Amino acid sequence: MNKRLFFINKRFFIKKGIYLISVCLLSLFIYSAFYSGSISRGIAENLVRLHVVAESDSEEDQALKLKVRDAVIDYMYDKLSEAKDIEESKRIIGENLNNIKKVAENVIHSSGKESPVTTTLGTYPFPTKKYGDITLPAGNYQALKVVIGNGQGSNWWCVLFPPLCIVDVTHGTISESVKEELKNALTYDEYEIISSAESDDDIPVKIKFKIVEFFQNSKMRFSGLISKIFND
Repeated sequence: MNKRLFFINKRFFIKKGIYLISVCLLSLFIYSAFYSGSISRGIAENLVRLHVVAESDSEEDQALKLKVRDAVIDYMYDKLSEAKDIEESKRIIGENLNNIKKVAENVIHSSGKESPVTTTLGTYPFPTKKYGDITLPAGNYQALKVVIGNGQGSNWWCVLFPPLCIVDVTHGTISESVKEELKNALTYDEYEIISSAESDDDIPVKIKFKIVEFFQNSKMRFSGLISKIFND
């Protein structure tokens, strides 16, 4: 009788263990998806990027694109210098769309061309971009988009808020003041991930480490859980 009860109890604990492990794995999967999505959204929703698209890939149009880029950055740098957060930055950009268009058109006209310019503020896809020791993952970002002519040429992008465009233009390193602005715009985890990643492929790894840390801090270690189940 005791032997029979032993096997019944053993089967019960095995089922209990399988159930709890399944719950933990499901929780890990759900949390991983939620956390990864939260990190990506947090980064994308708290930055405003600049996207300048050339009319064509001719040497002349590509050079003109860079002139337009420089003029737009110069114009917006002072405008955004006092912006305290993402919403204020978007408001300032939205209020200056027509002025930005005029700035770009003046550069184009002074270069002897008559290409029209379209300026919009919206959400657009961006590839991975590294700015000094900051790596921004690929994704959909809020951006000021400046399209020259039909926009059939290669494009150029940077970050208007916080102001990483200046870093990209001068190929310098990111100043501590700009890093502080990034820290203020992002959460601790978001900033830590983009400041420690070396490439787009490295970002999911950093996120996984964060997830592991979460479960370790919550004392949800599988080995300890299994041991506890069979020793109860």
